[in-house]
Amino acid sequence: MVEAASILNIDAPDLYLRQSPVPNAYTLAISGKKPFVVVHTSLVELLSRKEWQAVLAHELGHLKCDHGLWLTYANILTLGAYSIPGLGGLIAQQLEEQLFRWLRAAELTCDRAALLVARDPKLVADQLNVDAFFEQARSYEKASSSPVGWYIRNAQTSQLSHPLPVLRAREIDEWSKSPEYQSLLKRLKWVNSVQNV
Repeated sequence: MVEAASILNIDAPDLYLRQSPVPNAYTLAISGKKPFVVVHTSLVELLSRKEWQAVLAHELGHLKCDHGLWLTYANILTLGAYSIPGLGGLIAQQLEEQLFRWLRAAELTCDRAALLVARDPKLVADQLNVDAFFEQARSYEKASSSPVGWYIRNAQTSQLSHPLPVLRAREIDEWSKSPEYQSLLKRLKWVNSVQNV
């Protein structure tokens, strides 16, 4: 956790293990208190050290980007819209749709944080046959480019808080090849070399 926090340039939060048979991890930041990450024991049992580091980096990404704060504001705005007579329900419904879209984008941002720490897109995508999964992701994107495909994809994902795994894999694959990612890696190497002097 400390190493991942250092790479992402944030203070390491507290880490708690929760006994649960359901693999999961989440981050909580409560105003005025030190944020913390909770990891279920079943997730720890499933992962290698490097996979564990990527999960922690993903959770740290939520803290780095203040996702909890923005989610709170969005929920307050949506609840406020419901109280408006007349069109309030329609406005709130549109806000909720945009909130779910933002939540999915926030998860992709945290996947990028995980990639910055892990430096291995296959590790972050975490699938049995990663190359086949990346190919499936490219096919999914191609199929979604038609009007009917676009409509079907939006119908599938509109109420999801997390992107479909195939879309997350595609995003990680594409970003790992981008000049922005390579530039960040070079800056990380430079910062590390300066700190070691």
